[in-house]
Amino acid sequence: MTNLNLLSSNSTANSSWAAAVPTSIKTTADAANAALTAKGGASGMGQKDFLKLFTTQLNNQDPLDPVKNEAFVAQLAQFSQLEATTTMSQTLTDFVTSMSGERMMSSANLIGKSVSVPDGPAMLSGGLPVEGVVNLPTGADGVRFDVYDSKGSPVRSQILGSQTVGDMTWSWDGKDDAGNTAADGTYKFKAIVVSQGKTTNPPVSTMAYVTSVSQDTDKSMLLQVQGGKTLKLADVQRIGY
Repeated sequence: MTNLNLLSSNSTANSSWAAAVPTSIKTTADAANAALTAKGGASGMGQKDFLKLFTTQLNNQDPLDPVKNEAFVAQLAQFSQLEATTTMSQTLTDFVTSMSGERMMSSANLIGKSVSVPDGPAMLSGGLPVEGVVNLPTGADGVRFDVYDSKGSPVRSQILGSQTVGDMTWSWDGKDDAGNTAADGTYKFKAIVVSQGKTTNPPVSTMAYVTSVSQDTDKSMLLQVQGGKTLKLADVQRIGY
């Protein structure tokens, strides 16, 4: 930040200048800048304080070495620019705060709708099929899907053949390996993918209903879904009813 350099062309020979300035008035450029920028300028030097300091120094300048008109204009222009920058910063802060509230209200519209949750819960209800989606950027020579209950016990396992590049959707019919219908509740999908000689465990995305929304410390929006999982709104890739 450029220093104000108040009346830098004055002669320092006149010792009465400093004695004539009230002790409560800041008379250095560094002090003026520090006061103006303290805490973002919210509680620092204002226009009235600056003009009081400016006129006090004018009243006590050396009459044999007065400041030129160009210096007056430069000092006023510097302060005006600094004050405008501080005001703009506060305006932007207020705007960001306002937008944060708008995002909260907009995200609230997702409550009751289903969203795609990476590595999320699989909600089984009424024996209806539950879908899981896994991304295969290099395709797959083979894929195995495993289903676990809320206690981590295996329920169902299915091996599929080769798959093409892209998103692969797998549907669980709600039955265990013995063909019995599993109880309603929260389950977990896991995938084992073999591709180009490598075995990976990519996350399986499932659809879950949004129960509430909240805001993180960095102002990003968070969605709480069935099963107790929380995800960022930016991570949602699909929204359903």
